[in-house]
Amino acid sequence: MSDTKKFLYVNRRAPYGTIYALESLEVVLIGAAFEQDVSLAFLDDGVFQLTKGQKTDGLGVKNFSPTFRALGDYDVTKLYVEKESLEERGLSEADLQEIMYEDEDDDWEEKPSIRIVSRAEMVDIMSDQDVVLSF
Repeated sequence: MSDTKKFLYVNRRAPYGTIYALESLEVVLIGAAFEQDVSLAFLDDGVFQLTKGQKTDGLGVKNFSPTFRALGDYDVTKLYVEKESLEERGLSEADLQEIMYEDEDDDWEEKPSIRIVSRAEMVDIMSDQDVVLSF
């Protein structure tokens, strides 16, 4: 029997202005280092965490969004973005940064990590987890 648990980290807040988004990313990397089955969900203002071209110079904080592109190196390859949250904020999949991972089962073929899912699909994804942590 495997000790691997399925962890879903739910990101609901904008990337800057609070520490939640950065702390979520740090906890995800820790969980992945302990070989857990880690996924991320982006809902509400959390969808802004994955947008392209984030500029933080005027905020006096570090832009941590490029770190998402390293998640595949930690076997974190499931990033779920709620379609309705994007639409409610005037965003589409084209506004999100490209985050890829190399699938070793497919001769190291690059595949997208971001999956756009409906609100109903997100409910199913959440119910399939052992642990859901919200940030």
